Amino acid sequence: MIEARRLHILRAVADHRTVTAAAAALYLTPSAVSQQLAALEQETGHRLVERGAKGVRLTPAGEILLSHTNAVLAQLERAEAELAAYGSGEAGTVTVASFATGIALVVAPALARLAASAPGIRIRVQDAEGDASLPMVLDRQVDVAVAVEYRGAPAADDPRLTHVPLYAEPFDAVVPVAHRLADAEVVPLAELAKDTWIGPYPGNPCHDVVVLACESAGFQPRLAHSSDDFRAVVSLAAADAGVALVPRSALHGTDLTGVVVRPVDGVAPTRRVFAAVRRGAEEHPLIRPVLDALGEASRA
Repeated sequence: MIEARRLHILRAVADHRTVTAAAAALYLTPSAVSQQLAALEQETGHRLVERGAKGVRLTPAGEILLSHTNAVLAQLERAEAELAAYGSGEAGTVTVASFATGIALVVAPALARLAASAPGIRIRVQDAEGDASLPMVLDRQVDVAVAVEYRGAPAADDPRLTHVPLYAEPFDAVVPVAHRLADAEVVPLAELAKDTWIGPYPGNPCHDVVVLACESAGFQPRLAHSSDDFRAVVSLAAADAGVALVPRSALHGTDLTGVVVRPVDGVAPTRRVFAAVRRGAEEHPLIRPVLDALGEASRA
């Protein structure tokens, strides 16, 4: 009989592409992961992984098992949810990972709502960029991710996850007060093609939004300064170090002295934010109220 925990290890190896990375995500040693994979291969009677210079990849048999793994683990999440509901499940801890602006905009307000509507649920919040929180959910390090759509992100129909849309917000252009477009009502991105740019590091979902917006306007942004903290990005723009695109909510409470904020001409680049949980866990009596509170906070 195939053990479910070994299926979870197989999925982690498929997600992380190396035994070492999968072991780190699961808080196991690489040797323990290798032993569990070997035991799973013995249970199934098939070779499931192949090791190469660039890491580990699944064999065709491994891919077949992985397709069933997603369904099996989702069903186990549903079983846990029903058992928790049977036992009332009105008290417990839910861990939420979110990027900083998401914490301020929806997670913190959701905590306030839950304190009144579900006082038995305790929330632990972890600050994590949108591209980091989804692997944390899949690796069972957290229960809920508040994440951002980005290139390479799991799709909304990914069999491992359930997505709950929260909100979408535009990016605004931030330019120094002495910039030639500071008096414009809207800023055409193409007019910034020759400017020096300030933006998040590659890997940050907002980096992808900025680069794709500029590519759509016909140029590659010349990113000379990098920071994942939008307060730092605005400060650099105020020092005349360059121009930037910043999510509108990230400008709330930020010192805008020395810069001008203008909407982007035409279709503005947009940050789409959603909550995600492991598929099957969305109806867990501890997690469902959290998702509902996040949705209410986003609509408010």
